[in-house]
Amino acid sequence: MPKMKTNSGSKKRFTLTGTGKIKRKHAYKSHILTKKTKKQKRNLTHFGLIHKVDERRVKALLGI
Repeated sequence: MPKMKTNSGSKKRFTLTGTGKIKRKHAYKSHILTKKTKKQKRNLTHFGLIHKVDERRVKALLGI
């Protein structure tokens, strides 16, 4: 049986924490930053966690 392939896009977007949760970056931080407030940009800098509902799907894409 062949090996499972990891989804390359997911591999670049998500990282696994030590406890097995999946970290993600916030959206809306890449461009058109002039109209966003300092507070908004600062809050988008921090990492978030994947919602429990999506965890199984993302783990499948990562081959975990």
